Amino acid sequence: MTQFALFAALLIAVVLVLVLSPLWFGFRSAKIKSDRKEMNLRIFRDQQADLEGERNEGTLSEADFVQARAELQRRLLEEVAQAPVPLEQTPSSPSRKTAIALLLALPVLALTTYLVLGNPKAIDPAARVAKPPMTPEQINAMVERLAEKMKANPDDLQGWVMLARSYKTKGRYEEAANAFAKAEKLVNQEPDLLASYAETLALAAGKGLSGQPRQLVEKALKLDPKHPHSLFLAGAAAMEAGENKKGIAYWEALLPMVDPGSDIEKMLQDGIDKMKRGK
Repeated sequence: MTQFALFAALLIAVVLVLVLSPLWFGFRSAKIKSDRKEMNLRIFRDQQADLEGERNEGTLSEADFVQARAELQRRLLEEVAQAPVPLEQTPSSPSRKTAIALLLALPVLALTTYLVLGNPKAIDPAARVAKPPMTPEQINAMVERLAEKMKANPDDLQGWVMLARSYKTKGRYEEAANAFAKAEKLVNQEPDLLASYAETLALAAGKGLSGQPRQLVEKALKLDPKHPHSLFLAGAAAMEAGENKKGIAYWEALLPMVDPGSDIEKMLQDGIDKMKRGK
């Protein structure tokens, strides 16, 4: 807090010196002549850089970027076609009353603006201390509250999906499968949810991916033939069923999507080699 206050005071002092010196001593401004064409070029470069920044950040589409840049170029051509106009600053006279008013007003205005728009808690060391992670008891309590909420809102499909994922994370697979079933209309539209539902059913039954889990995986691959989780489960289901040719095709399609040298790549390659040997 003390360091921040000292730094802020020093910064205000520097600004005051720069702003108030011309008013207090009445410095005369030198005449400045600037080519209007050069000024417009600088403005154009700055605006184009802003547009490129927005495009790179994803807040401006490529089509909008091209259109905006074309508009800038059109305006630039119109401006540079005009004759250059020199700019001139008239001499300034001392204005100590204005300087005194600014001297008193600037610190107050800066502090008020910071308190309104800034984050005063950021300078409080206690506010920067990381909060302790949630305990398992707290997580369980949150899951139970969500379950109670879903009893009162059975048509909330997103809520059922959230509850299903929470149960799955906690290893409560049967409850997770039941929650997925409540959101079946939504699940059937998304490959991620179909694959997660299939995996949950397999874990709940403990009998592999045959039957309904495999059907769900196949449905997910119809929606997205390159869905990584579904390709993995489809290969595992084919391996379980002894359908090695299908299993190899699924996992070979998945291989380019995983990190080279990773554990998952090694596991997939070992499985492919095993199926090729017919084991």
